Amino acid sequence: GNGASVAAIKGNADAFAESLRDTVGAVRASGVTSLAGIADALNGMHMRTARAGQWHASSVRNLLGRLGG
Repeated sequence: GNGASVAAIKGNADAFAESLRDTVGAVRASGVTSLAGIADALNGMHMRTARAGQWHASSVRNLLGRLGG
């Protein structure tokens, strides 16, 4: 049913976010803390979003929210 589909989508999003935890942590540890700065760093590393797009401040905000801050 629909509930199973929604759970699968959320699980995939959580797994994608987890795969970027160390990378985002390293970017933040280097002194880049703004959402736009993190987005620029991820784009500079040729990292793509889950849908193969470019990173924006809003997508970084969503990622950090999924990672718990």
